[in-house]
Amino acid sequence: MSDELRPMRWWDIEPVMSIEESVFESTAWSAAQFWGELAHDDRAYVVLDDDEGVVGYAGLMVRPPTADVQTIAVAPRARRRGLATAMLRHLLEVAEASGCREVMLEVRADSAGAVALYEMHGFEVIARRTSYYGPGLDALIMRRARETP
Repeated sequence: MSDELRPMRWWDIEPVMSIEESVFESTAWSAAQFWGELAHDDRAYVVLDDDEGVVGYAGLMVRPPTADVQTIAVAPRARRRGLATAMLRHLLEVAEASGCREVMLEVRADSAGAVALYEMHGFEVIARRTSYYGPGLDALIMRRARETP
């Protein structure tokens, strides 16, 4: 079976939490936060499955004319397969189909791989939040504007 992208459901929270805690450690969301996200009508969350189960997830808040990437994470065992790229592209398609003219996000400034991914997809740094993720852990605020004809 190849990697399969599908909507996140409540039964995905447990495997998502395993990835969340391994990827984000001290800044990981709680299961209650994921439950809350899934309860909102203006959210679009997806998971990626492979033969062994959930290997990635991503979420978007959609409030036209702006969408916000809430999270993207890939299990360490499944990295370097283009999964984050596939999920980001999906989120961007959802944003565009929903009429959003821009997509925003926050990313840890020291997460070079994530920053590079977002820059490759047209995001630009517009601001920095000092110690947003904790003492000494700054966030970059990034924006991708849809080109108008």
